[in-house]
Amino acid sequence: MKQQEILQDGHGRRFYYLRLSVTDVCNFRCDYCLPDGYQATHRQPELTVAETRTVIGAFARLGTRKVRLSGGEPSLRKDLPEIIHAAKTTPGIRRVAITSNGYKLPSVIDTWQQNGLDQLNISIDSLNADEFARITGHDCLPKILTGIDRALELGIQTKVNAVLLSDGATARLQQFLSWLKTTPVTLRFIELMQTGDNRDYFASNHLRGEEIEKQLIENGWQLLPRALDAGPAREYVHPDYAGRIGLITPYSKDFCDSCNRLRISAQGKLHLCLFTDAGLDLRETIRKGDADVLAEKVKALIGNKEVSHYLQQGNTGGTQNLSIIGG
Repeated sequence: MKQQEILQDGHGRRFYYLRLSVTDVCNFRCDYCLPDGYQATHRQPELTVAETRTVIGAFARLGTRKVRLSGGEPSLRKDLPEIIHAAKTTPGIRRVAITSNGYKLPSVIDTWQQNGLDQLNISIDSLNADEFARITGHDCLPKILTGIDRALELGIQTKVNAVLLSDGATARLQQFLSWLKTTPVTLRFIELMQTGDNRDYFASNHLRGEEIEKQLIENGWQLLPRALDAGPAREYVHPDYAGRIGLITPYSKDFCDSCNRLRISAQGKLHLCLFTDAGLDLRETIRKGDADVLAEKVKALIGNKEVSHYLQQGNTGGTQNLSIIGG
C-alpha cells in the first residue's frame, strides 16, 4: 500500500470521511423525502461487495478515516454484513458507521456488530408512535427503539437523526429531552433541506436550527469540540442528561467551511457535494479493481468542488430526494 495522503480541495478543506451509498431503494415513505414511496428511475446495478472494497481502499489511501454506509435503506442489501466487514478490514479505516431507518434493526444489529460496525445512526423524527407512523408510513417505532436498546447493549455508539419540522416542534423537543435524560444516545436535529421534489413542503415546514440551539444554550447545554472525522453536527452536552444533542444547520453562515466528507452513490458516482448537479461517473474505473488508480482519479476531480452548496440561493442541484445518495 502506498503512503497515505490527505485529500484536499482548492479551498483548503481536507476530507477524512466517506459517505458510501449501497442502495437508493428505501421502504419508508417519509413526507419530506419519498411521500409516494420509492420509484425506480434507472436500472443501473448497485456496487458489488468487491467494488465497495475498491472504493473504500482508494479513499483510505487518500486519508479517509471514517466510512458511513447509507442508502436509501442499507439494510435492504442482504450482503450488507460483507460490506461492513470489507470497510472495517481496510487499512486506515478507523470507524465504520451505518445510517438506517431501523425497520430491521432488532434482527440485524448483532450481525452488523460482529462484522465490525462501530457507529449507528437511526432516523426517528418523532417519539410519538402515531406521528412517527404518519411521517414514515410505518407503525414500527417500538420495534426500532428495541433495536436501539440492543445496539447500546452491544457498545455501539448510537445517534438518532430527527428532521426539524415547524409544526409541533416544541412538543417533539420536549419528548426527546425527556428520553435523553436516561438514554445515552446523541440526538441530532437536522434542518429540513430543499430538494427538487419537496419545494412546497419545504416552504411550509422549514424551521431554522438556530432557534433550537438558542434554547439549548439558555438551558445550560455546552458545545463540544469537533473531531476531524466527525459529521457536520455541532454537539452539545448537559450534566443532567445521559444523552447529547447535535444540530446540523446547512442554511447557517459558513456551514460549508468545515466540510470534510465526500459521497459515492450506489452506482459508483462521486458527488463532491450533496447538491451538485450530477455525480461524476467512476464505475468503469471502480470495476477494474485498482484502488491506486481510482485514488488518483478522485484526486484529479476534487478540484471541481465548489466553495458552497448554495442552498441559500435555492439551489438544489440534481438532488431530487435525499434517498439518491443518502443525505
